[in-house]
Amino acid sequence: MSRRWLDWAIAAGVAASLVVAGHPATGPGYALLAASGLALVARRTAPIAVLAATGLLALGYQATGADVPVIAFLFAVYATMRAGHRVVTLAGSVLMLATLPLAALLSPRDLTAYEAFGQTRDVLQIAWLIAAAAAGEALRQAERRADEAERTREETARRRAGEERLHIARELHDSLTHQISVIKLQAEVAVHLARKRGEDVPEPLLVIRDAGREAARELRATLEALRDDDKNPPHGMDDVPALVERARSNGLDARLTIEGRHDDVPAAVDRTAYRIVQESLTNIARHAVAATAQVHIDCRPDAVVIKVDDDGTATPRNPEPGVGLLGMRERVTALGGHLRAAPRTEGGFSVQAELPVVQP
Repeated sequence: MSRRWLDWAIAAGVAASLVVAGHPATGPGYALLAASGLALVARRTAPIAVLAATGLLALGYQATGADVPVIAFLFAVYATMRAGHRVVTLAGSVLMLATLPLAALLSPRDLTAYEAFGQTRDVLQIAWLIAAAAAGEALRQAERRADEAERTREETARRRAGEERLHIARELHDSLTHQISVIKLQAEVAVHLARKRGEDVPEPLLVIRDAGREAARELRATLEALRDDDKNPPHGMDDVPALVERARSNGLDARLTIEGRHDDVPAAVDRTAYRIVQESLTNIARHAVAATAQVHIDCRPDAVVIKVDDDGTATPRNPEPGVGLLGMRERVTALGGHLRAAPRTEGGFSVQAELPVVQP
């Protein structure tokens, strides 16, 4: 049975029991009793509205002289408490207890004040209210704990999957590093022997040697990132000045400008900003043949913007992006940011990344 049909079955059952318990009653009294029960159909989707409706209808049929327990109102108290509306439930219950005697006094049975309060105890006892509210709160807490347990299981599964991927990546890296080192060594030996014998070195052999060197450098850089764990805390923007100083010691006239405060920048943004500057300066040293580089970091309230420009030999053509650029783009995209890496019209190359501080 679907939940909707179950709600209708419960509502119809409560309405029928109220109508039977209200015999003999007037025509308006029967209508109010039935409506009070049927209102429970919406107790899941609109618990506060159902609480108000069942309360008003209970007052109505008490005023007609139908001395019937307010069962539908108790169901509404349970549903409202289960939905987490504690204050509303408490206020509605207190208001109901206060106004039921007034409804009894308005009934055609001509009750005294003492008899009206006695009838109130009969149709709505405080113990019933407490039990209904306690049941709703207990079920809400149980559902919340179940949801938290499910989230914990999902987070644990994601973490284990990430650790397994990292383990596979490290194993693959170590294997590739060994094989590429062998290829590079064999190519360099072949080039050396050919030149020693005075022979022309075949161009494909030189390409293999140079490709092996480049692949070995890329794999070493990847290994540094893969093995960046808690024993070696990840770098952030506080470490960028050391990066720039290292580039200067290698002969590149690198200048750094940092605007704004980055004390409260999220850790993921902080690490990514460092990696972008690191990869940009590495690419300049390897490929750009640049004399100068400008690193500018702007820490705004909503985003961190990193821009690295150089005056190297990049041309306006659009070559295939290397592993470094792809890695930067993946990091930036994972944070919901944007990366632009392209040659500058005035010469050189520019990398600009925008990392949102508030994550989506």
